Amino acid sequence: MAYNFYAKRDTYEEDHYAFRDMVRAYLDRHVVDNITKWESDNDIPREAIHAAGEQGLMSVSVDEAYGGAGIDDYRFRQIAIEEFARVGATSLASAVGTHTDIVVPYFEHLGTDEQKQRWLPKLASGEWLAAIAMTEPGAGSDLRGIRTTAVRDGDDWVINGSKTFITNGMHAHLIVVAARTPDDAHPKGGGYTLFVVEDDREGFSRGRRLEKVGMHAQDTAELAFENVRIPDENRLSEVHTGLHELMSHLPLERLSIAVTAAAGARAALNWTVDYINERRAFGQAIAEFQNTQFQIADMVTRLEVTQSYVDDCVAKHNHGELTPVDAAKAKWWATETHKDIVDRCLQLFGGYGYMLEYPIARAFCDTRVTTIYGGTTEIMKMLIAREVLGTK
Repeated sequence: MAYNFYAKRDTYEEDHYAFRDMVRAYLDRHVVDNITKWESDNDIPREAIHAAGEQGLMSVSVDEAYGGAGIDDYRFRQIAIEEFARVGATSLASAVGTHTDIVVPYFEHLGTDEQKQRWLPKLASGEWLAAIAMTEPGAGSDLRGIRTTAVRDGDDWVINGSKTFITNGMHAHLIVVAARTPDDAHPKGGGYTLFVVEDDREGFSRGRRLEKVGMHAQDTAELAFENVRIPDENRLSEVHTGLHELMSHLPLERLSIAVTAAAGARAALNWTVDYINERRAFGQAIAEFQNTQFQIADMVTRLEVTQSYVDDCVAKHNHGELTPVDAAKAKWWATETHKDIVDRCLQLFGGYGYMLEYPIARAFCDTRVTTIYGGTTEIMKMLIAREVLGTK
């Protein structure tokens, strides 16, 4: 019996598989036949993302009072991520994942009831897309390098600065902005605070749409804030607590990346096994060569070991027990494993693997960034080592 990469797993229950059917229906109807065009056009139509929201794919965790399903179970997101990966919809998965796993939780956890009423329904429905603006030209993994400022002016705040590498930056309706908030009365001269900026605010502008090695359809942009005035009602965190809030939300972001990496490795192996069973060389299927068999055995084992740890982290997250170090381990290991598996799978495709008409070629380009964003592999290892060694 052939190995089924998408056989039922003990980690899921029937409700998750029913949700998977919904995801597959959405992908079949709106995505599969359009991926190549979107990658060529360097854009995903807003209608495709809105359709994901209408299907309920962007609102599982959002409280029912604000238009969501109110289900606090990350396995629903996990199984959706696996389906996006299965069809090679990496750019769309990044756009939806950034919105759903990274940005929306800030509104859920930090927003006042008025803010939730104002913003969450349209975020949950997919009518609005969200982005988070942390990274700057001089501030990546080191968030303390943020130079964008927000200065209090009466009942308002005035934001000035620039951001870069912002996922969903070109299409976002709402941007959560991390800014330095100077304060002479503060022991450290101020801190960092999170604000929500609507895309129609005067002084806000989008710069270049950045050209990337991979994920060509997913928009990554530069953003500029020039005397952008917002009311205090748009302040999302308590004043000077923004850095703490950013750090407290990073484990979920890194878990999302790890889940995506495991899903991507699974998809790559699925495509490769199908290919090597059909492709023939020297009178036999490529799958019949001993080297091929050793490669597949090694990669499948690495995938299953990785999947086991990632599943354990998902369970910990669901129980509120996922630590920053747990997430760091999952993030660096899963992404490095994903990168390695995709590279080796492409080798088994031979020359065809270098052709962008094959999903393995796009995956090769798309995968490279995963060991960088959300915290580099080196940063993840430093976090783990500090925990183990008790160093700063």
